[in-house]
Amino acid sequence: MTLQWTVVALFLYVEIGVLIILCLPFISARRWQSIFQLRIWSFMARFWNKVFLTMIIVLIVLFLDAVREVRKYSSRDLGTEAKLQPNMFDHLHMKLFRAQRNLYISGFAVFLWLVMKRVVTLINQLASVSGSTVALQAQAESANQDVKKYSKENELLKQTLMEGKGGNATTQGMELLRKEVDKLKEELRTSEDALKNSKSEADVIKKQADGLAREYDRLLIEHQALQNQDENKKDD
Repeated sequence: MTLQWTVVALFLYVEIGVLIILCLPFISARRWQSIFQLRIWSFMARFWNKVFLTMIIVLIVLFLDAVREVRKYSSRDLGTEAKLQPNMFDHLHMKLFRAQRNLYISGFAVFLWLVMKRVVTLINQLASVSGSTVALQAQAESANQDVKKYSKENELLKQTLMEGKGGNATTQGMELLRKEVDKLKEELRTSEDALKNSKSEADVIKKQADGLAREYDRLLIEHQALQNQDENKKDD
């Protein structure tokens, strides 16, 4: 193998190894995402698109060269001429074998390069979805805990009010009622503040509208006076 095809073959083996490592089941997608977010990868991400396109172009050029070599050595004319010379037929078959080997190496290298990029993208997407799912589950659990807490408080309040026996029960009921009343007072105070603000804003708007109406009336009167003066001048 020449130097260029040796490099392509090594690149193909590296791609296979990386894909096998990425597909290991005991490494989660979130772990891979944390690895991809290291400083060295963030530094290389700026050049990733250029490197990806460069490798695609190089591999495609080598693939087309391999296709050309395969078509060259699989030609029938060369085969018939090679039979007339000793050992030429075997030499052409060796060339054809090497061209087909290079074709397979470059083709699989291009294919696995695209597959590896897609696998990395899907791992990042899966990690993002799993992270959002964990956050939603935590929110749902906290909401369920709040609902259970409020339902227990309501049940305790109902039992206390229904029974109404004993100083301890009455004290607990009054404490819960006091908390509810304080909460309602706070909400009522907030509503009153909002209502006062809206009323003050409405008063300001009303005053501005009244001022505009008075200014409009004054302008109409001045306009009418100017028209009367013009008519008097025309009559004179």
